[in-house]
Amino acid sequence: MTEALLWGLLAAGSLLLGQALAGPLAGSRRSVGLMMAFGGGTLISAVGYELIPEANLDLGWEVGAAFLVGALAYYVGARLVDRGGSSGTALFLGALLDGIPESFILGLGLALGGSISLAFLAAVLLSNIPEGLAGTADMRESGVGERRITVMWGSLTVVCGLASMAGYVVADSGSHSGEIASAFAGGAVLTMLADSMVPESYERAGRLAGLFTVLGFLVAGILSAAQ
Repeated sequence: MTEALLWGLLAAGSLLLGQALAGPLAGSRRSVGLMMAFGGGTLISAVGYELIPEANLDLGWEVGAAFLVGALAYYVGARLVDRGGSSGTALFLGALLDGIPESFILGLGLALGGSISLAFLAAVLLSNIPEGLAGTADMRESGVGERRITVMWGSLTVVCGLASMAGYVVADSGSHSGEIASAFAGGAVLTMLADSMVPESYERAGRLAGLFTVLGFLVAGILSAAQ
């Protein structure tokens, strides 16, 4: 159980690394955009290879419903953020909605398989860094204080660690909680990518963002195939 907590903290803790990188890279919108594009590619790969594999689709309507609920959860949350927040806050919301079920899946996989899926862990780590970087940069531009940003990412990291531990605890329940959590995360991730991460990366880096998205997808896909 403690191991699951630590893996969850490690995966989500890369958001804080993204915050740390936001300082040195603050003056380079292009670099931030390329990192976002690479992270977006790893997330697309995670959805296709890890979150919604063919085995999950065999469950039928439950997976489809959870996928739509995840998408709607991000959509509604982002609409509320748009009324008084920033694109950085929207990225934080995306990190929250996909981070919790992703961490739950890490803990679940550790309990059932005895080890962490390195491909999935890498995809989470590689996508969290640009999410944390871009979210921090945008929140700074909107006037959010550095201490508050640190508290936000730090709190999310702790919550994700607890979610990983919860996944480990419920692994023996015999339910399809892992598949449902995967589908929810997949819906939230794809909606966040389409609404925030992909448009932001293109705005910052131009057409080169497309190539870096493909590169991120390829790297995460190779890691998944080698697992």
